[in-house]
Amino acid sequence: FVALGSPLAVYADALFSVHMVQHLLLTLVAAPLVVLGAPTALAWRAWPGWRRRGSALVHAAPLRVLTHPVVAWVVFVVVMWASHFSALYDAALENDAVHTLEHGLFFGAALLFWWPVAGLDPGAAGRLSPPARLLYLVAALPQQSFLGVALMSAGSVLYPHYATLARAWGPDPLADQEVAGVLMWVVGDALFIGAVVVAILAWMRSDAREARRVDRRLEAG
Repeated sequence: FVALGSPLAVYADALFSVHMVQHLLLTLVAAPLVVLGAPTALAWRAWPGWRRRGSALVHAAPLRVLTHPVVAWVVFVVVMWASHFSALYDAALENDAVHTLEHGLFFGAALLFWWPVAGLDPGAAGRLSPPARLLYLVAALPQQSFLGVALMSAGSVLYPHYATLARAWGPDPLADQEVAGVLMWVVGDALFIGAVVVAILAWMRSDAREARRVDRRLEAG
């Protein structure tokens, strides 16, 4: 709601920097929180009939392929780069249907990306082990940084919509684009680093639990 139903949505068509805040919220805040909420598992508990009908769907081979860590990582990176450096981004600013499609792509790719890290729902190809989870997140950090830097350092306005938009307030389009790049770089990196810290803490807790289990087993023996 904050990303798509608040005043952010009103100003996103006028300021690239606000549009970037929308995308960061969708991909790096809302998506991991939805994945952590295990919506499919909750639906199964609430509606037992859905468990019988939906089991085949969530365990289907296409979903298992899409949620494979390598596939999910590549899909997320490709969607982010291709959308920002293709005609899709500007078309989304001019057409509401394309804009909805763009947001769906971002959110869907982000759900796939976060599922191997934090997914608790059935049907995924499997959660990553703690060290693999850490590597997965660390590998995603540079591409986020590079994309932000590429937007920030572009010498001209990338999207004609912002260049031709008549407004008598706010920064000029190129300065606004630089702010958007900085937001993706700095804020995006901060959110990824936060996820890395959480992954490290989860790894430490997992090791501590395993050590306690070993101790109890030795004491029992």
